[in-house]
Amino acid sequence: MHPCKSPGFTLIEVLVAVLVLALGLVGGTALQLTALRTRHQSALLSGAVQLAAGMADKMRANSVQMSRPDADNPYLNLRYDVAADAEPAPPAQLCFAAQPCDSAQLAGADIYELKQQLRKTLPGGRLVICRDTKGLGWDCDSAPGAPIVIKLGWRGKNPDGTPLRLDPLQDTPGVTVALAGGTI
Repeated sequence: MHPCKSPGFTLIEVLVAVLVLALGLVGGTALQLTALRTRHQSALLSGAVQLAAGMADKMRANSVQMSRPDADNPYLNLRYDVAADAEPAPPAQLCFAAQPCDSAQLAGADIYELKQQLRKTLPGGRLVICRDTKGLGWDCDSAPGAPIVIKLGWRGKNPDGTPLRLDPLQDTPGVTVALAGGTI
């Protein structure tokens, strides 16, 4: 007589099945983390586009200030870095319906509000408003008649949560909005 063998799985088969299951779980987790990072970057990009478009509309609406020479225009040559610059001080007049103000005060209120929104919306946010023909990069050539551009960007974080150190040669704005034709 032959001894009775019971059908079943060997230890090797069980280990292989556990390994395949573990690889699937690790892959699914990595895919989920990548999707979360992508969603976050998409939300930052959408917020930056909204900030830039809103500021462009405010600049167009304040046409008195925009018709001034570049040296007297408070919107132009604006640079703000959340990581390096202090919290913006509120202007003397915030220009609400109960507090009417002139175009210069309105420009100051617009700039203050944009800086506040930048601090809330974009981590390590940066802002530049200037005349520029180059488009990419934070530097502006300030050429007369060049289009006015609003450049917004942000600094990411390393996986451990520390701020990402940027390479100045690769650091570019996340959003650049050009106002048509150099004038408003």
